[in-house]
Amino acid sequence: MDLRKLKTLIDLVSESNISELEITETEGKVRIVKGGGAAPVQYVQTLAAPPAVAAAPAGATAPAAPVAEAAPAGHPVKSPMVGTFYRSASPGAPAFVEVGSKVNEGDTLCIIEAMKILNEIEADKAGTVTQILGENGQAVEYGQPLFIIE
Repeated sequence: MDLRKLKTLIDLVSESNISELEITETEGKVRIVKGGGAAPVQYVQTLAAPPAVAAAPAGATAPAAPVAEAAPAGHPVKSPMVGTFYRSASPGAPAFVEVGSKVNEGDTLCIIEAMKILNEIEADKAGTVTQILGENGQAVEYGQPLFIIE
């Protein structure tokens, strides 16, 4: 993707109400995410593998798969939607839960803002919060683990 086109896309995202834009073309993929507050617009470009690399010879062995990170022990509470993760109801309010907090099924753990709507995310299991995996104000994806409850 040429630099002028990339600059135009960044300007469009910064001047609009869009918080994220992803474009896939034959030469690669570009994802532009607007940062919160005064943070600059970030972009990542991933180039597609050349077609010659994609086709392996018939006698070649497959490369070893990358080692996956070990999943944390306990029950993960995953994001049910794409949005912005918030640990409290408002900027000055205390967080809903901290590491070590005892929670019951149905207790509010966090808020995810999606399309200007605040969605309370509730614990789907009773236990103790052992890890908080989301950062306040961070964009989260569908299915991304947010908390670990044991």
